[in-house]
Amino acid sequence: MDYEASLDRALDQVPDFTASEERLDVPEPSAQKDGAFTRLTNLGLIADALSRDPEHVHRAIQRELGTNGQYDTGRSRYNGSFSAEDFDAAIDKYVQEFVTCSQCGLPDTRLVMEDRTLMLRCDACGAFRPVTKRTSSNQQTQRPTLEEGETYTVEITGTGRKGDGVAERGKYTIFVPGASEGDVVDVYIDNISGTLAFSRLAG
Repeated sequence: MDYEASLDRALDQVPDFTASEERLDVPEPSAQKDGAFTRLTNLGLIADALSRDPEHVHRAIQRELGTNGQYDTGRSRYNGSFSAEDFDAAIDKYVQEFVTCSQCGLPDTRLVMEDRTLMLRCDACGAFRPVTKRTSSNQQTQRPTLEEGETYTVEITGTGRKGDGVAERGKYTIFVPGASEGDVVDVYIDNISGTLAFSRLAG
């Protein structure tokens, strides 16, 4: 077998990791109001699309929404009134923190425990990083860094699954439609839900 044929054969066996995060086909959150609660009826399907444990996804959503809830067989319930947009933003945050590789931007990752530290390992490029634990007790006692109805200058440091710009300010993740990574923009805060903030470009 000559060199060219050997090279072709080797390349054929290399996994295709040229896709981007956009290949994640995550179902739209199905939110149902139930009195003082909101149900996420398709959490199991969302977790399957992310290749993550549904209870782990549920706990992360609780944290981002700043509420308590329960998970049971593919469905979850949260105390309070939340929209599909709230859940969508929480899932975006989960993807950034627990799914997307910070080096190559692909979702070909696994959560593994190493020396009592939760790590995100990428099967595409081999990169790995610790998943930072965030404690809410100290955050709750701090002075709020965002308020609804106020305007702030932020730097867009990421992009959500649907193309919205994403910025961080204190404990808050801010979603900014129409902004791109690297932009420094003034944003008006329309709504805050837990640690998620929804905004629009000011001006």
